[in-house]
Order: sequence, then structure tokens, then C-alpha cells
Amino acid sequence: KNNVIVYDKSGKLLKTWTHDLKSAHGLTLFKEGEEDMLFITDNDGAILKTTTDGKVLMQLSDPRETGVYKKDQKYRPTETAVAPNGDIYVADGYGSDFILQYNKDGEFIRKIGGGRGDADDQFQTAHGVTVDVRDKSNPTLLVTSRAHNCFKRFTLDGNYIETLFLPGAFVCRPVIDDD
Repeated sequence: KNNVIVYDKSGKLLKTWTHDLKSAHGLTLFKEGEEDMLFITDNDGAILKTTTDGKVLMQLSDPRETGVYKKDQKYRPTETAVAPNGDIYVADGYGSDFILQYNKDGEFIRKIGGGRGDADDQFQTAHGVTVDVRDKSNPTLLVTSRAHNCFKRFTLDGNYIETLFLPGAFVCRPVIDDD
């Protein structure tokens, strides 16, 4: 039932909750001020912002219903990332292979990338996304191009910077650990 299951550090079950999503796939934990928040990404198209106890605060719009995508265009999001300014990045990894950028209020800003393909700004399964803030003055977007065995780096406003090849790695999501 795609429940969210919460344990303490010792492994003791604390609570569970669900929103009965058909294909819950991605879970992003982030801070909004001092409070922990979640984005739950469902491959069926729903992306919910919730509190850690399950209260829904926002649902991002489906790009097929807002004119960002054509009505018949494939949309199957896999993951989200949140920038320091609150902008939300959605990886449409099982759909049309774009990164969709929204502001903190859920208003669409832009599509990032050139869709599915082998060009520098294109993806082969844009499965995961994270905001790399190791350089505080110049945060970047790091995107998985899973079937291409690489990460692709972009500016936060969508300009391609570089490709980091990971031969043989079918990478899921970039995760930054310290430096």
C-alpha cells in the first residue's frame, strides 16, 4: 500500500501512514526552515509535499494538464530535489526524460534538458536528481542519466556544465556525502 514507515534509530516501529499512491517511488526528506518535510513521488504522476506525519501541504501539477507536456506525452516521475531557495526539481525518469523545475509554491518554471537522447543536455533515464551545495556560492543540479552510466551537471537554471561518466554503473540517484 506504499505506506510510509517510520522507525527510531534502534529499529523500533514508531508509526505508519499512507496516501494510497499507486506506484510510490521516490522519497525526498528536506528542511523547510527548521521543520522536516517530505516530497513523495509516485510513478503514476502524483507528487505530494507532506509533513513527516503525512499531512499533505501541496500537490505539484501534472505537466500534461498544464500545457508543459502534450496531452499524450509520457509522464512518470521518479524523484525530486529541493534547492536552497525552495525551488523543486522533478526527474521525469520513466517518462519523457526532462527535469521539471517549480518554485517553492509549486508554480512551473522550466523544463531542463533536451529529453531522451545522447547529446550533452539529454538523458537516458533521468532517474535521480539532487542539488549539490558543496560550493555554497555556486550550487548545481546533479542528474542521473541511468542507461548512459553517468551523472550530468547543470546550473540551477538549466544550463549544461559537464558529464561525469561512471562506466558500468546503472546509477539510481546522486547522494552527496560531505566533500
